[in-house]
Amino acid sequence: MQSVVSLVKTERLDDEGIKVALEQAVSKIGFESKQVKSVLIKPNLCYYWDYSTGETTDPRVVSALIDYIRQNCSSDPEISIIESDASAMKAKYAFKMLGYEDLAEKKKVSLVNLCDDEPIEKQVIVSGRSLRFTLPRMIFDADLFVNVPKLKVGPFASGKCLQITCALKNLFGCIHEWKKVKFHPHLDEAIVGVNKLIKPHLVVVDGVVALGKKPIKLGLVMAGSNSVAVDVVASRIMGYNPSQIKYLRMAQKEGLGKFEEVSVLGERVDDFRKLFPKRSHFFFKASWNLQLGLLGLYIGLVNDSLPSVLERK
Repeated sequence: MQSVVSLVKTERLDDEGIKVALEQAVSKIGFESKQVKSVLIKPNLCYYWDYSTGETTDPRVVSALIDYIRQNCSSDPEISIIESDASAMKAKYAFKMLGYEDLAEKKKVSLVNLCDDEPIEKQVIVSGRSLRFTLPRMIFDADLFVNVPKLKVGPFASGKCLQITCALKNLFGCIHEWKKVKFHPHLDEAIVGVNKLIKPHLVVVDGVVALGKKPIKLGLVMAGSNSVAVDVVASRIMGYNPSQIKYLRMAQKEGLGKFEEVSVLGERVDDFRKLFPKRSHFFFKASWNLQLGLLGLYIGLVNDSLPSVLERK
């Protein structure tokens, strides 16, 4: 059975252009949700970098999504934007600094730190490894859960450590614990494990400003209902073979989706791939070290913790 992913490009990168692109992207995959009472929207707010850097989800995309949900629901659902604390990021500060406090006030929606929700224990087997997660109960109780990741290349995207950050990776941020660094020794298994437990009803990808070796105004909105299918298309746009990405291979083996059963509607993948700025491993390491330095300065100022995986010897 084919999993459909839509690609819609907008030349207008203002509120109205993004809204039209999102409506078209979601409509193309035939997604409908008429009767819902509770809606959760999970953007990628991994740190305090503005959406224009390509690192975090554009609040204008989330704004357009909120409008779309309300326009297409027969009821008036309770909508919450969710994120969790991370090792060197507090959700409450990210909401404020990245424009989500203003968005929540304007759209009359809630902001929720998942670390404050009731935790529930879940166990899952991935590639023969048993993993235990603490996850927020509200995710399992929601009528509609929408994953809104950013289109970007992940850390150390070279050779054996190739990663992208899109649909599957964004759900890693749903883990209830803020010290997620403990999962890094088996990060690929952890990403797949979380996705075996949490199944979004809809994925909307923010590629308005994407991130390769540099940010680029790609003007892309993607939509799909299968996270593996979305990441397969996303990886091809970034110029990578999906089979090169360990957690994607693992997700396929675990039955979350099949690479060959993906159908693309709308724009052509090649048109975006030609534009996407490929990331050089050498220059990425330099920029990553700079980011580490700035992160260390931040931690020294606010007495926050630095993930051990980032500590330089």
